[in-house]
Amino acid sequence: MSAALHPTSAERPVASLSDREREILAFERQWWKYEGAKEQSVKELFDMSATRYYQVLNALIDTQAALEHDPMLVKRLRRMRAQRQRARSARRLGVQL
Repeated sequence: MSAALHPTSAERPVASLSDREREILAFERQWWKYEGAKEQSVKELFDMSATRYYQVLNALIDTQAALEHDPMLVKRLRRMRAQRQRARSARRLGVQL
């Protein structure tokens, strides 16, 4: 099979991030610099509830485009999410981590 039929992942086009998605990643990188609670900053900056923001963020960090845009941040956010999921599962099962 030729390379032209099966491009490597480096050769495949990746969807680019929207301005809003880049702003969300930038906010996650430095949210602690904003005054007040994070949820209030989310409401003011993105005009969405904290619940909706985290839904958007979780979908965003699962994309290849986000990973390519800011690999360290996305990997850290994925790692933190996985830790929270493990802790929730352990609590449900009554297991100490």
